[in-house]
Amino acid sequence: MTSGTPATPSPTSRGTAVVTGASSGIGAATARRLAADGFAVVAAARRRERLDELAATVPGVRAVTLDVTSDDSVAELVASLNDVAVLVNNAGGALGTERVADAAADDWRWMYEVNVLGTLRVTQALLPALRAGAGGHVVMVGSIAGHLVYEGGGGYTAAKHAETALAETLRLELNGQPVRVTEVAPGMVHTEEFSLTRLRGDQAAADKVYEGVEQPLVADDIADVISFAVTRPAHVNVDLLVVKPIAQAAPYKVARGPIG
Repeated sequence: MTSGTPATPSPTSRGTAVVTGASSGIGAATARRLAADGFAVVAAARRRERLDELAATVPGVRAVTLDVTSDDSVAELVASLNDVAVLVNNAGGALGTERVADAAADDWRWMYEVNVLGTLRVTQALLPALRAGAGGHVVMVGSIAGHLVYEGGGGYTAAKHAETALAETLRLELNGQPVRVTEVAPGMVHTEEFSLTRLRGDQAAADKVYEGVEQPLVADDIADVISFAVTRPAHVNVDLLVVKPIAQAAPYKVARGPIG
């Protein structure tokens, strides 16, 4: 359930920014950064206790419970808002590293539901609010997996390719309207949960993903890129930002050891 009153930007605010998947990682970092940029931030995710902690420590952030796989939950989010300046579709995730021959259809279904249909639900529901006022900006937090493939990543790359297609199609369909569409495609980002979830709670395996990698990206790096995109002048649309650590050339090619 959502709670609170609709976010009303202060006179100095840039407007309302909605960030999904804001309870941890890139979403939480983005909520903090956009609040610092002057947005009235609606931090939305399923884990309300984490959102409440974020809202209690970051001025300008309001917590809203959201499950992007639920039409009713998305409708409650929309009912709590007026016009929206920015929507950051960050909710998503990966599950499993099995090859196609061994993959579970339920894992693929979950990834498609969260990454693609969740993004679709929230974007569709908020488009009227994004069109209101001076116009809005839709940011899709995709992945380099939306542009490349690798062994053991079939389900995730399929979902992220679909999310990329969604972003590119939406930009075409909104041409001539005051709504910008940006895809941010990170490579290796060391967050507390992404690999842990993908590897089904195996902390040792999750730690090994980043083992020996000198300075993988962190959530604040992606928040910084999102901030750059959404604070450009209204006539400037940044279509795609691909962001990788210097140690990574591709999903399957990562330098492990000192750089230089």
